Amino acid sequence: MSDRTSGPNRDGGHGRPETGSDDPSSASAAMPPPARLVEAPVERRRPRWALWAVLACLILAASAGWWHWSGRAAAPGRADARAPAGREAVASRVPVQVATVAREDVPVFFDSLGLVQAFNSVTVRSRVEGELVEIAFQEGQTVREGDLLARIDPRPYQAALDQAVARKAQTEATLSGTRLDLERTQKLASQEFASRQQLDQQRASLGAQSAQLKSEQAAIDIARTQLDYATIRAPISGRLGIRLLDQGNIVRSGDQTGIVEIAQLQPISVLFTAPEGQLGAIAAAKQAGDVKVLALAPDGRTVLGEGVLALINNTVDAASGTVRLKATFPNAESSLWPGLSVNTRLLARTVKGALAVPDAALLRGQNELFVFVVRPDGRAEKRVVRAGVFSDGRVVITDGLREGDSVVVAGQSRLQPGSVVEIEPGDRPAAPPGEDARAGQTGSTASARP
Repeated sequence: MSDRTSGPNRDGGHGRPETGSDDPSSASAAMPPPARLVEAPVERRRPRWALWAVLACLILAASAGWWHWSGRAAAPGRADARAPAGREAVASRVPVQVATVAREDVPVFFDSLGLVQAFNSVTVRSRVEGELVEIAFQEGQTVREGDLLARIDPRPYQAALDQAVARKAQTEATLSGTRLDLERTQKLASQEFASRQQLDQQRASLGAQSAQLKSEQAAIDIARTQLDYATIRAPISGRLGIRLLDQGNIVRSGDQTGIVEIAQLQPISVLFTAPEGQLGAIAAAKQAGDVKVLALAPDGRTVLGEGVLALINNTVDAASGTVRLKATFPNAESSLWPGLSVNTRLLARTVKGALAVPDAALLRGQNELFVFVVRPDGRAEKRVVRAGVFSDGRVVITDGLREGDSVVVAGQSRLQPGSVVEIEPGDRPAAPPGEDARAGQTGSTASARP
């Protein structure tokens, strides 16, 4: 049996034998082999390597999961890419509304602001002096020319008339006697019983009395006129305003305050202005015939009346660069009222047979105007166009479109060139087909934009 020794113990001596024997040789033989002392550290490193292995496995598993789910998310896109073209078109259709490009007569109107003015306006005043004894009208009443409005005390003027009539009668009686005397003097003068001087005096007296008779007749006419002025009648037909004087007041011919005002409303006038740059077109239109003018409410939609241009002022205002215009309206429905502010539209010309589309179809790019046209294959095409006159929701296209093209008027915000579209029904501002419809467009209101 070989001896095995161990390192010194805490006492500085050799370790005790495992068997507990007192024999030094047996104690040496019982000590653990040196190999066991080397294996202990190896057993302590195993948990650390295992931890790193577990972490590596978790990282690999996470990477595999991420790759798996990302692949599944991308799979529908790849599947759609492999899907048939018809299925893709159904999924990506853009709903739009369209209108058809058509030829029509487009009216061109010049827009402005106007003020309604009575065709005639009269302040009724007294032409004689006296007491206002009667008011024969109601405020706001519509009167006709010659209707009784008021009376002034007529008694002084009736007395003056009677006096003039009496003077005339007196002069007529004197004239009758003078005429008889002349006849007798002529007979005596023919027999040389009266002198020629007497005959001439009788003739002169007759002439003076004849002139006096005419003077008396003139006095009668003046007195009768003054008496007529005591009865105040409407000088024009129109609508009365607020009463300015009450019964019992003393009125005079020189008073600035009248009794009432009358405004003629049928017909009625509208004053408005136009820029000097439009004067040539307006003058040419008036020279060609009656120029239609529309009066619209402040909302710009409600038509209050249709009239004709009556006047182009003879000067252009140098300060504002505008010319004043006047239009006359029948105003049968009394929709226009003096002092009312209105929008005016003057028909300058009519573009015949123009290609027109709703202005909602026109889009503005960075440097051009364009529309989206629906091709026969159902896809949208961007088309650059040139626009002319804008008129009542319509725009004249001078280049870029053909008659019969379908242009998109709603839903353009989602369109791209080549997008598949789905045409939806709705209130489309498409041009109505037929000559009658195009003629109806001529009477529509419009505005011109430079």
